Amino acid sequence: MKKPLFLTLLIGLSLNSFMLSAQQSGSGYPFQNPDLSFEVRVNDLVTRMTLQEKADQLLYTAPAIPRLGIPSYNWWNEALHGVARAGYATVFPQSITIANSWDEGLMFNVANAISDEARAKYHEFQRRGKTGIYQGLTFWSPNINIFRDPRWGRGHETYGEDPFLTGRMGYQFVRGMQGDDPKYLKTVATAKHYAV
Repeated sequence: MKKPLFLTLLIGLSLNSFMLSAQQSGSGYPFQNPDLSFEVRVNDLVTRMTLQEKADQLLYTAPAIPRLGIPSYNWWNEALHGVARAGYATVFPQSITIANSWDEGLMFNVANAISDEARAKYHEFQRRGKTGIYQGLTFWSPNINIFRDPRWGRGHETYGEDPFLTGRMGYQFVRGMQGDDPKYLKTVATAKHYAV
């Protein structure tokens, strides 16, 4: 039986924090053991959580679970053309501009650079004990809506009106943001909004 995506992401994103918590507390829950499979770790964590703790993780401001050594996590972040609202960052051209090049390699490289900065910012926030809004590794990006009406004020966030181009550019953006490590995600790209 598959576990909800939010719980899977909770494990993947908080892995560094879990390891730090395990080292600090001296506890050794199986979900904190990187030598175990991801599935075993997820199942172990989920079985240890109460129903209320699971429900609380559905909020974008997921509270800490101190008894398990799990820190709080804020899921709200965006990186449509750079890491948004988290201090200084490189600002790349809007998505629709890059998409007009039809250069999938460029889109991948831009997303890869964004995720490099995101990782660096995340590690600095962790070093300073910060876990608030815009300080995590989950990004509500890319915007894969099809830009059908120029009156829509967020069309510049999209890749335009072509579904094929949107699919290709969105795919490369997600690849660049998440990296290619077989075990860990560099960041979590969350395509939005699925509006029609």
